[in-house]
Amino acid sequence: MSGLKTLILAAGEGSRMKSKLPKVLHKIMGITMVEHVIDAAKNAGSDEVAVVVGFKGDEVKEALKDRELKYYLQKEQLGTGHAVMCADAFLDDNKDVLILYGDTPLLTADTLKKLLDFHKEENNGVTIISAIVDDPAGYGHIVRDEKGAFVKNVEHKDATDEEKLVKEINTGVYVFKGSSLKKALKKLNNNNAQGEYYLPDTLEILLKDGEGVNAMAVNDVSEFYGVNSRVQLAEASEIMKKRINRYYMENGVTICDPLNTYIAPSVKIGMDTVIYPGTVLEGNTVIGDDCKIGPYTKLVDVSVDDGAEIKFTSATEAYVGKKTTVGPYAYIRPDSKIGDNVKIGDFVEVKNSVIGNGTKVSHLTYIGDSDVGERINFGCGTVTVNYDGKKKFRTTIEDDAFIGCNTNLIAPVTVGKGSYIAAGSTITKDIPEDELAVARARQQNIKGWKKSK
Repeated sequence: MSGLKTLILAAGEGSRMKSKLPKVLHKIMGITMVEHVIDAAKNAGSDEVAVVVGFKGDEVKEALKDRELKYYLQKEQLGTGHAVMCADAFLDDNKDVLILYGDTPLLTADTLKKLLDFHKEENNGVTIISAIVDDPAGYGHIVRDEKGAFVKNVEHKDATDEEKLVKEINTGVYVFKGSSLKKALKKLNNNNAQGEYYLPDTLEILLKDGEGVNAMAVNDVSEFYGVNSRVQLAEASEIMKKRINRYYMENGVTICDPLNTYIAPSVKIGMDTVIYPGTVLEGNTVIGDDCKIGPYTKLVDVSVDDGAEIKFTSATEAYVGKKTTVGPYAYIRPDSKIGDNVKIGDFVEVKNSVIGNGTKVSHLTYIGDSDVGERINFGCGTVTVNYDGKKKFRTTIEDDAFIGCNTNLIAPVTVGKGSYIAAGSTITKDIPEDELAVARARQQNIKGWKKSK
């Protein structure tokens, strides 16, 4: 048997979340819960991933539209076994099938890989992950014989007093041989008080058919933490935050205040970088070596090259070059590329612009839709006026230009290499190389004006 499929059950409403949003679309560290599960499955080697949707399924599909997934609809919530039945067309006799849940975002690929290895070594029809817990009340108990072989999974409400003392519990994570799962689903029934089809019942079915059934016990139950409320969402976020921050600190990153630092699992950070308090790093953000990020900085899908410093800043979908400083209180918007040894100072906004090496934009400036060369000095209060109410136009500023304070550049306009602009000018025409542009009205002082009023 070769190949692996993963089926993620995500049809529940999640009423305890008290939300208009489907439960699995609530985010942890900037990523929806179901996407955490998808990533774990993919990183564990799953070739195909399918999601069983139900409540507001179209919203789930829309949120995951950039993912390569298949979808199956569970119109009525009739148990976990029924959810798997709804995806019968996805199952393959010749491929193993992982069964996961869209509200367990803490599950890791490493644990799933161990499960798959254990499953193949034992040649089981089904293998589940179990965990050893101090308080097993409310869980399914894994009962074994005196030799340690799996005997049954018994729900707490149905367990004997002796079985209730068993601390090995069923986490709900399964891997089946495809053929075994399809066979068990055909024999699954809903002869119970709730009238539902329960996936754990497949264990007994396969055991009776002489198939290998076993549980791989793990000690860390936190990976299988199910999120059903806002409180549990916060608790899961805290667990993931600690896990991620610990990883980076163990790999050469200084995090000054781990309790107040939020790093998404998709982020990459280089050695000897320092992360100051209040920093949020999300998406595909990549930070090089020897950088200083924060305090109170949010970067989403930003690439930061070695030695850069960014503080009190919000940036999205941008690039920041080597040894460049950004902030405090800067705003870097999408499609901005800032070169090496650049200074982007306080209250500077950059949007859809390229800024060349060695340029200084020290304060109170807006640069939008612009191509800015190298070694340019921007005076305080400069604005590239890029929008006429209908269309946006670009501004080009060539190398070694000097922009005086309180300058307006009315695009489209080109400022030539080595040219100067006098403070307070509004530039509407191109400036040739090495020339000085002065564009302001001649000052007039009106004697006696105050008395006349």
